[in-house]
This record gives sequence, C-alpha cells and structure tokens, in this order.
Amino acid sequence: MSIETVIAEFKRRRVFRVLVGYGLVTFAVLQIVEPIQHALGLSDAVLKIVVVLLGLGFPVVLVLAWAFDDVGGGGERTAPGSGARRGAGARTVLLLAVLGLLIAAPGVAWIFHRHAEAPPDAPAGEEALRARLDREPPASDIRAAPSIAVLPLVNLSSDKEQEYFSDGLAEELLNLLGQVPGLHVAARTSAFAFKGKNVKISEIGHELGVATVLEGSVRKSGDQIRITTQLINAADGFHLWSQTYDRKLIEVFAVQDEIARAVVAALKLQLLPAPAEPQTASPEAHDLYLLGLHFIARGSTDGFAHALEALEKAVALDPRFGAAWAALAWARFWASDSDPVRHQSARFIPAAQEAAGKAIALSPGLADGWVARGALRLSVNKDWAGARSDLERALSLSPSNSNALGVYARLLGAFGNVQQAIAALRKATAADPLSPNAWIWLSLYQLGAGELEAAEVSAARAIQISPDSTRGLRTLGFARLLRHRLDEAQAAFDAEKDDGASGTLFQMMGNALVQFERGNLAESQRFAEAIIANPVALGASYQIAEVLAWQGNAAGAFKWLEKAYQEHDPGLNYLKFDPLLRKVRGQPRFAALLRKMNLPPD
Repeated sequence: MSIETVIAEFKRRRVFRVLVGYGLVTFAVLQIVEPIQHALGLSDAVLKIVVVLLGLGFPVVLVLAWAFDDVGGGGERTAPGSGARRGAGARTVLLLAVLGLLIAAPGVAWIFHRHAEAPPDAPAGEEALRARLDREPPASDIRAAPSIAVLPLVNLSSDKEQEYFSDGLAEELLNLLGQVPGLHVAARTSAFAFKGKNVKISEIGHELGVATVLEGSVRKSGDQIRITTQLINAADGFHLWSQTYDRKLIEVFAVQDEIARAVVAALKLQLLPAPAEPQTASPEAHDLYLLGLHFIARGSTDGFAHALEALEKAVALDPRFGAAWAALAWARFWASDSDPVRHQSARFIPAAQEAAGKAIALSPGLADGWVARGALRLSVNKDWAGARSDLERALSLSPSNSNALGVYARLLGAFGNVQQAIAALRKATAADPLSPNAWIWLSLYQLGAGELEAAEVSAARAIQISPDSTRGLRTLGFARLLRHRLDEAQAAFDAEKDDGASGTLFQMMGNALVQFERGNLAESQRFAEAIIANPVALGASYQIAEVLAWQGNAAGAFKWLEKAYQEHDPGLNYLKFDPLLRKVRGQPRFAALLRKMNLPPD
C-alpha cells in the first residue's frame, strides 16, 4: 500500500479526526490531574503514571479509529476501501500500533523531562546556582581529598570564663584553613560537637569523614598567650606535626596565620594566599567578637541578649571590624525574634539590616555578611530577588557553607520548590553532619514534601546531636502529629524545655494540635486562646494562624495570616508547603495572600 493510499484511507476512515479529539482529551486530562496532584500533595509518580497510560492509549485509539467508524453515536467496522489490500489486515494493524507508539514516545519523554527540571516558578537564576551546587561532589567523593577537622582548643587558663577565647581561636583557625583550595574542612558545628568528650581521634575522623585532626590548647595570662597545636593522622593516631607558640595577645592574628601555614605545609598542599590585613587591630574588640559568637551558638533567648551586648561593644571599639558587624546582624535579628517585647522589631530589624550592610561594605570577601543580609531580605522584607543575589554571592565565596545552603533552601521553599530545598539541605548536612540546625531544617522541608518518616528520622538525628534542642523536639512533635502518633507527639512537645517565650509557645501550640486530633475540642480551644491572649510577647501571629487552620477556623486563620504579613513574620516563608495550613490552602484568600507576597500561585 503506497503512502498516498494510506493517507486516503486515513481520511476516509476519519482517523485524523479521532486522533485530534484524543489529543484534546489528553491535554484536558493533564490540565486536571496536575493541579489535583499538587493540591493533594501526591508524588510526581502519579502524574507520570497518567502520562504513560495516555501515551499507551494513543496506538490503541489509532488502531480502533482505523478499524471502526462513528455512525449515529455507535461504532461500526469500517468497510474496506477499493484500494485496500484485504490480505494485509493483521500486518496493517501491527504497523499502526508501532506507528502510534513512535508518535506518542516524544510527547511522553518531553513530559518526563519537563518534570525532572526545576519548576518554572523557581526564582530567576536558581537553575544556574543549582547547577553549581550539583557540581559539588557528594560526601563520599569529598573524603578522598585532603581533609581536616579543627577541634576546640582546650582552655588551660586559670580563668575558666576565658573558654570562649580558646573556642574563638579554633574557629578563626578553621576559617583560615577553609580558604585553602583543595582542602576540605569539617564545619565548626560538627567539629565542636566533640568538645569536652573523651573520644578517640580515629572515631572523630570516621564520624566527620576527615583524614587529619588538629587539636591543641590555649593558656592565657594577662597579655601573654601560649598556643600548643598538633596535627594527627586520624587513621593511626600518629602525630604529623606539633608546635608551641608563645606570643603577646596583640600578635594573635599573626599566630593564627602561622599555624595555618604550618598545617598546610604538613599536608603538602599549596600555601595559603597572602594574608589580608587583620579585620581588627584591637585585641579587646576581637575578644568581644569571640564572646558574641559563643553566646549566639547557645541558641537561647538569654544567649542572644548577651551576644548582642558583647558585639555592640566590639563594633564600638572598632567600627571597621567587618566580621563583628556580620555577627551583630544575626544577634540583633535573633534577639528581636526570641524576645519581641524587649527588642522591638521596629527598631532592631532595621538595625540588623544596617549591620549586615556594613559587614559587606567592610569585608566583601567574607561570606557571613552576604548570608546575614540575604536571610534578612528573605525573612523580613520578602525581597526575593535581593535575597537570591546575596545568597548566590555567599555560595560563590563559600560553596559548602552550611549556613548559606540552609538559608538558600528557605528561599527555594518560599517558592514551593520543596524538593530543591531538600537537595540543598542534604548538601548542608553533608558539609556539616553534626549541625542540629541543618537536620532540623531538612526535617521541616521533608514534612512539607509529605516525607513524614524521613522527617521524623531527621528530627531525631538533630536531637541525638543536641539533646537540648527545643526546635528539634517541636519538629519531631509535628512529624509524629502528621503520622497520627498522638501519644508520641504529645511526649515530644512536653519534653521541650521552657526557654523563654518560644518554649511556652510551642508547648501550648503542640497541645492545641494534639487535643484537636483527639477530639477534645474544648481543651484544644483553651490552649489556642492562651496563645491568642498574649501574641506580642510570644511573637506568635503565624503560629496562631497554623493552629486555627488546623482546627478548621478559616476566617480566624486568615485574620492572623494577615497580621503576620503586616508584622513581616518569618513564618510566612512556609506558606506554600506548610502541612498545618492544608485545610485553608486553595481558598481565594490564600491565593490573594500569595499574590500580595509576589509568590507564584499553588
């Protein structure tokens, strides 16, 4: 049968009309299935199964259209045309089926390819950054390269309150080594997790995935310091190098650089780049900066207040101390967030933004300032483009910076790109495997993706690393709540320590959610009203909206979401994936709030 004859038969049997109709039906089905998939939180596998079935249906429809004609609403076998070869029926049907599969294959492949890529509502420039992140080797590949962990230096001074000084020296030494191309340095959080613990060097090396460990001690007396350091092979415990330095306190910067160079030489890597001018010439300012970092690491309301005090004094002593300004930006933000009554946001948030800007202006090569400003633009201003620009700069300066990766994940999550956020956070946990914060953020986004079992595992990992982690306990409680394991969820919420307003808030919030699921509606309402009675002290506008949404009170939830919007509540970054808001998602007021925040619709 010639091509002309086949085409004539296609026309006579009305095959083209049927295929066009099937194509329109296919398009309509996909337009209906995809929104339903996202609304119900179903996995991408559902859409892919539908696409495969529709693709397989194409050759079936093609064969049926050839064999039958539509007559008066019923199907009749098409009479063979005069030019048809009656003996080739089976061969023709097989040929048509193969032809249908070949025609459908490109469309099916395109759908799979499109859904494998980043969604179109991702922030501009995200694709380029994600490609750069993906070029970072996974943890298993990193370990083959020269690697080191810098343990906290032991404080041998008579004054135990000077411990922050020895910790700070270790942290700055870690930062110097982090500038060496080709040398992988374990993150501070992971390395400092072994502080005060009697753990074998081989176990530390295995846990952090490093080949060498730097340890030592600091003795400070007046303006004199003695720093003893030793580089150890993690595999066999043998010393590769050791040295003792006796210096005046004012020479501490030179000593740090001298130690770093000696370590690099011992590892037979290229030398550090020419040292920049010290960020401060004031030992007192440097001392206060280390003290501020020490208090920020505590992660408590009281710690943030003490950090704020120390860092304000540091920048007053040396207004050109860029690293101190970056730390001060974080201290001002967290102090305001954890105690909104004492630290009014109207005053402290702009002050935090000013500090981040000064850090960048004074030390543009330091990633910390860019991360701090990006986090503020994201959490407070909802300046998506500005946050993206700052975080891209930070990651270009420090690609494995777990803090930068964590904040960037929040930007991705704000746009609903939860799987991309999870990928960034997995890189953060690979770079800093003993950071409880990285595991907590990973758990939150796994909750948003519906990966409830994985979210519980990640939250439990954070608590294992830091048993006092209140944020880890509340995240674990949410994971168990969503899995309807109410007794265990209640236990997690009740185990959270009362750390100022934040602890009280999440204990009450957890009880409101659990009691509602138990059917104790009056008790659930009592906890909700206890939070509503003092929302300013608790800084709880977004959390109140979550509780009311969970209870099915849409009007109340939207009232508090609007209040959260007016207050620039950081919780609004969770809007597009927060499982606690699922009862109000999809309503017109929810879509209106997304538009107001310049976020793409669900």
